[in-house]
Amino acid sequence: MERLAFVVPGRLDQLTGGYLFDRRIVEGLRGRDRNVHIVELENGGALAELPDGLPAAVDGLALPLLETDLPQAAKRLRLVAFVHHPLAEETGLPHAEAARLAGLERRLLPLFRGVLCPSHRTAAAVASLDVAPARIAVTPPGTEKPDRLAPLRGGPVRKLLCIANVIPRKGYDVLVAALAQLGDLDWNLDIIGSLDRDPAAVAVLRRQIAAAGLTGRIALLGEQPPEGVARAYMAADGFVLASRHEGYGMVCAEAMAHGLPQVTTTAGAIPEVVPPEAGLLVPPADPAALAAALRRLIAEPGLAASLAAGARRAAALLPDWNEAVTAWETAFRRLAALRMAGSASL
Repeated sequence: MERLAFVVPGRLDQLTGGYLFDRRIVEGLRGRDRNVHIVELENGGALAELPDGLPAAVDGLALPLLETDLPQAAKRLRLVAFVHHPLAEETGLPHAEAARLAGLERRLLPLFRGVLCPSHRTAAAVASLDVAPARIAVTPPGTEKPDRLAPLRGGPVRKLLCIANVIPRKGYDVLVAALAQLGDLDWNLDIIGSLDRDPAAVAVLRRQIAAAGLTGRIALLGEQPPEGVARAYMAADGFVLASRHEGYGMVCAEAMAHGLPQVTTTAGAIPEVVPPEAGLLVPPADPAALAAALRRLIAEPGLAASLAAGARRAAALLPDWNEAVTAWETAFRRLAALRMAGSASL
């Protein structure tokens, strides 16, 4: 039985896209008789317990916890980073903190044998941090495709859905500002996502919703278990995400798999996931453009039906989780077998 370690900051069972991606990889590998040892970091030092020569995948979110340990660990372990998106690209960071994280990633990422990324957009960002392209592999997540799809939606879009934790990067301020311009239309919005990760952002969002007079039309439902999320996709008429950056955009892919027309942004890797026939894409941080696109989605049933059909076609081309695990494992093995950067050859 092959053995490898998988290193994450905190608990692996957290309900975010990145942790979901991590868990599905771990579950898929274990289903193939791989011995996967989970390291849930609360602070540094855990890498010292791993045996010499062990291949290990390190979630990029763990880098701040490994700043001291990583240089030595990289010399004796076969480390591969798994970067969902660079830490410095998180929205709302003070300039000094963003600069510190960019410097941290620029120092530490070149120490890995290689870096796995979910999209070409993220791969380009990693390459800009002095990682050689030959050491970068793009391995998108899988998409959970429901066994049964609702009939193609031909009626008006009334029930909107957004799935994203309430943090600045997800653009909820932009979304509410856009929806405030659509008071003449019949719609409501369910928001699924953590209300605990950034209490200040949640407080700002609640005040903004109240100030816009939308308290009765926008429901903050908090985190939901997978079955609750699946029910929400099935009940919705359309999907919206106003994100300022996405390293991939798993919820956009899941919305397509459920046949939902969507309005989202051109931020990060979203255009790699959502083609024009499946959704209306607007610039991030542009409430007027987002409002105009949502108005079209809600007020033009023919457009919504066309986008719903396009979403199904696009989703059919996305990898399922079995295919995603195969691609991830193949790339991980290749990168883990490379010599360290700075050695005589790759």
